[in-house]
Amino acid sequence: MKNIKIGMVGVGRIGRMHVTNMQAVAEVLKERDVNVEIILADAMPGFAEQVGADMGLKAAESVDKLIADGVDALFIATSTAGHVDVLRKGIAAQLPMFCEKPIASDVPESLEIIQEIEAAGATVQVGHQRRFDAGYKEAKRRLDAGELGWLHSLKAVSGDAFPPPASYLATSGGLFRDVSLHDFDIIRWLTGQDIVEVYARGSNNGDPEIGAVGDVDTGAAVLTLADGTLATAIATRYNGAGHDIRLDVMGSKDSTIVGLDEKSAFSSAEQGIDFPTGEPHPTFAERFADAYKNECIAFVELILGERENPCTPADAVAAAIVADAAQLSLFTGEPVKIPTVREILDGSAQPVEVRALVPSA
Repeated sequence: MKNIKIGMVGVGRIGRMHVTNMQAVAEVLKERDVNVEIILADAMPGFAEQVGADMGLKAAESVDKLIADGVDALFIATSTAGHVDVLRKGIAAQLPMFCEKPIASDVPESLEIIQEIEAAGATVQVGHQRRFDAGYKEAKRRLDAGELGWLHSLKAVSGDAFPPPASYLATSGGLFRDVSLHDFDIIRWLTGQDIVEVYARGSNNGDPEIGAVGDVDTGAAVLTLADGTLATAIATRYNGAGHDIRLDVMGSKDSTIVGLDEKSAFSSAEQGIDFPTGEPHPTFAERFADAYKNECIAFVELILGERENPCTPADAVAAAIVADAAQLSLFTGEPVKIPTVREILDGSAQPVEVRALVPSA
């Protein structure tokens, strides 16, 4: 039996979701002769102990104590502002780590910590859970196998059933950073292509407070991939039919759609068609419940040396750079060229300029 101690750092709402998923995964892994022990820690004094008592888990009084007592890996689900500090502690302790996205508060800080991770030879898996969703994986298999032919276009949709509070949106970084980031990552992952240009537009027809804090409630981005393939990414805070996550992968031989099932959040306008008949997913947590568990399994396999890193910090920051470029295009009303992470790190390109959220009129 292989024994692994995982320190789960950050036990707020998202952190507790990850802890619950890791508990479920631990039961599954016992069948593979792997025993996972979960130990909690949080920046708020006494909070990890309280959550641990509720969930039947051990807790350390601080991250430093957690590491000093001995763990085999860290799973970081703190607020974004706390990621870099914990990553540096993990690097110093030579621990493999999982870090929720984004790895830092902005792209410049992310690039700085990537350099530290790479200089130390550290292992950090970043939490882009769509890479572990069965639908996206099958679409990638079909594309890689040549079943779709060459791609002529991709169409991504990310629609929340209702918006979060305007107070959250004021600090979210904007619609493209907060929502479309996931589409940018999955398009890069599925196609194996960098996104080299983006042109974005946005609108506000819902709560005026969203516009008042400088954001838009609906956005559309036209993306150009490195090989010239075109993609669109549409996001909205007001998809009243339910939580809608889809990706149309359109090829010269065939096409496939991720997210087309009985829980799809739309109805057909054609006569005699009652598909889909199920209740749509209310939020992302239900839509990607299995994917979140699968990424936990992947992290354990990474710790054991049984697989390659499924989402590196450079992968995650590449999507963040696209999101910054989309926000800049929204602001200026002009298309924006997008440098790669490597071009920025080697000094041959500059990061995308980050501006206020208020879009061009």
